[in-house]
Amino acid sequence: MEDFHFYTVSLSFLALLYAWFFIRRPGSYTSQSPPSPPWLLIIGNIHQLGKLPHRSLWKLSQNYGPLMLLRFGPQPVLVVSSADVARKILKTHDLAFADKPVMDLLNRLFYGGNDVINLPYGDKWRNLRNIVLHELLNTSRVRSFGFIREEETSLLMRKIEGLSSASQPVNLTRMLAAASNALITRAAFGKKYSETEHGKMFLDFVAEASGIFKFALRDSFPWLGWIDRLNGRDAAIDRLVEKRDASLDPIIQDHLESEDASKENIMGILLGIYKGDIPGVSIDLMSVKGVILDIFTGGTETTTTAVIWLMTELIRHPTVMKKLQDEIRGMMKEKHHVTDDGLQKMPYMKAVIKELIRLHPPLPIFSRVARDHINLMGYEVTPTTLVLINAWAIGRDPVYWEEPDKFMPERFLNSSIDFKGHDFHLIPFGSGQAMYLRPLPLGTRSQISCSGLIGPCPMELKEKTWM
Repeated sequence: MEDFHFYTVSLSFLALLYAWFFIRRPGSYTSQSPPSPPWLLIIGNIHQLGKLPHRSLWKLSQNYGPLMLLRFGPQPVLVVSSADVARKILKTHDLAFADKPVMDLLNRLFYGGNDVINLPYGDKWRNLRNIVLHELLNTSRVRSFGFIREEETSLLMRKIEGLSSASQPVNLTRMLAAASNALITRAAFGKKYSETEHGKMFLDFVAEASGIFKFALRDSFPWLGWIDRLNGRDAAIDRLVEKRDASLDPIIQDHLESEDASKENIMGILLGIYKGDIPGVSIDLMSVKGVILDIFTGGTETTTTAVIWLMTELIRHPTVMKKLQDEIRGMMKEKHHVTDDGLQKMPYMKAVIKELIRLHPPLPIFSRVARDHINLMGYEVTPTTLVLINAWAIGRDPVYWEEPDKFMPERFLNSSIDFKGHDFHLIPFGSGQAMYLRPLPLGTRSQISCSGLIGPCPMELKEKTWM
């Protein structure tokens, strides 16, 4: 965040030198543009983002409406803060807003954008998306990883029980992160690469990559990209790329050379497609690497952060915790551990999870880019306009939610509302053609970070014994 403030101050100074007293006022856009707050020459509204952009944008929307126009430098930006407007963009005009913003950092880290999250909308993206949906994330495949989830969860519970029995403090933050990494590496690579040299290096790369998703000058001001070279940011990304290749390439090579490599893990499936084992389906090696990165960047820290928030809310709301404990204990009875089938029989658990991601969405803001000139609710939108949909604000909109700031899972009992992208007042993972999560080009860390756009990290769950 220090870099972000440095850029903001520097650009503000340049703006003042350029035109000390020229500030654009609301209404200075054409009548065909949405309402907008004042903006400074050169930097636009960047200085108004604050440490938590989803909250800053929500506050601005209270004055300028659910569809407002900002500027990030020369880039026009539409900010959406209501379900009705989101529906028009993500459903009515979905194809017109199917593109995603291009970030220099993501292109460099994700093999030139050869992954399902960062690829532009088109035939290659559709092909890669179909591979992910039909070969990696189909129902039978997800169920086949169930034993991994059960084993790693049981192992985590035994560790917690052992520490609690010995009256030792339990650092749930650290233990949840380790369990999440173990689960993902087993599902992705077939074994716990987190315990190998290359595996540890790869997980370090993923963690460091999440922490470097910061505001970059060249994304909004290409002509100021030289500053990223001077302040060492480019060199840091180069080191990350080297670390990525030094860790992931040997893992892939190990799978390619192993005669008994299992195809029951994500890497094995992708490399099987790469070698032509599945007729009519193809993928290049760069895309194999890109998809693996998608899975890790979207599955490790996201899961850990969500569970930390869950534990935090349960500690804050002991009545909810007691109801959830009673449901789990009633379902388990003489069973030794919770299974996937058992989870389907716990309606209160499902309600708690829905309420959790309503209040703390893993993707507080997600982005689109207009592909065509379009009339949106009477306003003219030009191609390449960036669209930011504030899922955090929509999830707390009093128009749709009673007592929106209250953690109240009961609101989802006997409710058909789901988070799969069809109910636009609950879209924590996006919606429409380009529903996959993607990091956003603003904020202090990636959107899957609990110290970034998702909000300040909840209290670290240290020295807490979970009973």
